[in-house]
Amino acid sequence: MSYVLNDPADFADESAAGFVAAHRTLVRRVTGGVARATATPAGQVAVVIGGGSGHYPAFAGLVGAGLAHAAAMGNVFASPSAQQIYSAAKSVATDAGVLFTYGNYAGDVLNFDQAEKRLNDEGIPCHTVRVTDDIYSASPAEHTKRRGIAGDLAVFRAAAWAAEQGMSLDEVVEFTSRANSRVRSLGVAFSGCTLPGASGPLFTVPAGQMAVGMGIHGEPGIDVVPLPTANEIAARLVAGLLEEVPHDISPAGARAAVIVNGLGAVKSEELFIIYAGVEKLLTDAGITVVEPEVGEYATSFEMAGISLTLFWLDDQFEEAWSSPSYTPAYRKGVVAPTSKTPESIRESTSSELPEAIPAASAESAAAGPIAQAVIAAIRDMIERDADELGRLDAIAGDGDHGIGMQRGTRAAAAAADLAVAGGAGTGTVLIRAGDAWADKAGGTSGALWGAALRAAGERIGDERAPSASDVSDAVTAACASIKSYGKAEVGDKTMVDALVPFAETLVSQVTAGESLSAAWTVAASEATRAADATTDMLPRMGRARPHMEKSLGTPDPGAISLARAMTVAGHVLAITTKN
Repeated sequence: MSYVLNDPADFADESAAGFVAAHRTLVRRVTGGVARATATPAGQVAVVIGGGSGHYPAFAGLVGAGLAHAAAMGNVFASPSAQQIYSAAKSVATDAGVLFTYGNYAGDVLNFDQAEKRLNDEGIPCHTVRVTDDIYSASPAEHTKRRGIAGDLAVFRAAAWAAEQGMSLDEVVEFTSRANSRVRSLGVAFSGCTLPGASGPLFTVPAGQMAVGMGIHGEPGIDVVPLPTANEIAARLVAGLLEEVPHDISPAGARAAVIVNGLGAVKSEELFIIYAGVEKLLTDAGITVVEPEVGEYATSFEMAGISLTLFWLDDQFEEAWSSPSYTPAYRKGVVAPTSKTPESIRESTSSELPEAIPAASAESAAAGPIAQAVIAAIRDMIERDADELGRLDAIAGDGDHGIGMQRGTRAAAAAADLAVAGGAGTGTVLIRAGDAWADKAGGTSGALWGAALRAAGERIGDERAPSASDVSDAVTAACASIKSYGKAEVGDKTMVDALVPFAETLVSQVTAGESLSAAWTVAASEATRAADATTDMLPRMGRARPHMEKSLGTPDPGAISLARAMTVAGHVLAITTKN
């Protein structure tokens, strides 16, 4: 658990502030995260990494010469928002472009992809390489679905080295992708971890047992086995990785970088015992170990666990792995000094000035408070149910759904209040609320709710008071946006399982001539039925997918929160609408 905190909601921001204060000669605070204290050399591709907080030294601690140019920093175990990623990238981008590289988690993918599109639309070339080193998170046949854990370090090192050699963006992407294809990791855990302010761990491991295949967001292991000796742990990790050697590598005579990573509570002395066993087994297999790293590189708060990473080297990858680096948390060799970032932009932490509120018709502005009241009702419901939603999410996920929804709905409600106070039309109220939700919540749910509200707002617009038909069309647009961004379909055990029946029922009821309030009530009831029905489903997407059996018998938290949100929204509409 976290012993040192003020308000749990401020944990990530306060930690980031202290981190920058402690390392001002190496990093600077920028909107959305941190960046090198030195300027990106002209013509050099900027490598931007990122992810949720709670994994130090990933990600902020790996910003510096020989590693990343910037890191976008999300809340605890939640991806940074698209706005945070975009802002962090803009702070270091050059004409040569930007490479995004990060662990392959659904929320990160959604938000980094949106930021990538925005950069490209602005004429800043940007591409992505996702780290997929965790062999237990998906089968070899589905390797693109694998998540990233401590192998991040090897891939980030390769990307940074390629950038600093002056390679073009396409060349950096190709080199980094090849590096990722040669990295494999496997982890074990002896206990779970607890989010700041939470009353209990995300998962537990029975005394005398060990979980195999856990994730760094508190995802429980796939298998639970009796706790072995250190040498037996080393043997299990090595054997698992040697069963997954890249097809173009012959272990005998190969050279490999090795990372023995502590997940938070395992002491260095214990890690060295594991490494001794690992090195002997690899040497016996004819593999030469190159510059091993033993320590903490991707943690999960106080989780007691270990992961082993092998990075299969060729001449270039070995040069990249052995090259100098100097960051707050990772230092190797000697790095030549470079020019400082101009003082005028060193502390660029303030957000852009808010856009002026677009002109709206009197009818649309008069309807804006209804949208405001709906969002406030959703916020109040989440405040009440956040702990329950977190517990549902912790069964097979990372347990942060309630916290993320809290952050998102609070920000959305505040943005809606400001928009209404400024005379905004209904569409703008929804758009401002959605953008704030996505920015402050981060994660998968933040990105999806933000996209949905923006799509709904754009469809409704600010020209007139929305009719029942306008609202049903807006809900259809929101549904399409979520399906487009999230790639989920009905049956995947996600929020889509509740959203699609809600949208279809609402359209059907409105088309049949029902009032908006009556149609919404029927649709919300159908969403609740569909959300409850996810209890008997197996997840096919997201972090719960590798633990699908564990989630059987528990409804999807995203579907439940959506159904409850639609229900309380219906209560508001019953009071405030007449059509």
